[in-house]
Amino acid sequence: MESEPKDPEVRVVDRRWWARAESTGDADDGLRKPSVVEDLERRLADTAEQLKNFSAEHRRSLEEFEQVRTRLKRESEREVERGRRAVLVELLEVVDNLDRAIAARPVVNAGAPAPETLEQLSKGVEMVRDQFLGKLGALGVLRVPAMGEPFDAAKHEAVSTAPVDEDERDGVIVAVVKEGYAIGDELLRPATVVVGRRSQPTEHEEQP
Repeated sequence: MESEPKDPEVRVVDRRWWARAESTGDADDGLRKPSVVEDLERRLADTAEQLKNFSAEHRRSLEEFEQVRTRLKRESEREVERGRRAVLVELLEVVDNLDRAIAARPVVNAGAPAPETLEQLSKGVEMVRDQFLGKLGALGVLRVPAMGEPFDAAKHEAVSTAPVDEDERDGVIVAVVKEGYAIGDELLRPATVVVGRRSQPTEHEEQP
């Protein structure tokens, strides 16, 4: 009995490069990726690198912008504060004039009645001065005490000295020419003062 003829063996060859690599079990057997795939991978890597650089550059630009914005805001605030202080210093001149008007009122002899008009005028000037000081106080501007205080070059500006006989008054402010003011903890204007200086004893005073 004759054997039936066998069908010819059909062999399928997968020509895809990754299939050939898998069939041989070795991806490094010299088979290369198609050039179009390599080109696409290279372009993808370049694009990813460019995107990374653009992202870093964008982040740096945002940081620089924020720094510039903060600096401009700080400078603007300083400029506004300088302008505000300049206006306040100008207003202090008005208070100085009111103080001078009060200090220049005529001295009435003891026991003599003061003219009613003059007394009312004097009280009116004092009320305006006190109201002005109240408005300045609401803005944070306060007088710096000077009379009777030890002289401090950081808070006072001496224009002259005056002789004093007591040791405890040596270096102490004995007269205020112009009041000093501060805003918060910062000096707005130093007080113009006269400082006491202990007079040197004469030879007669040194003798027992």
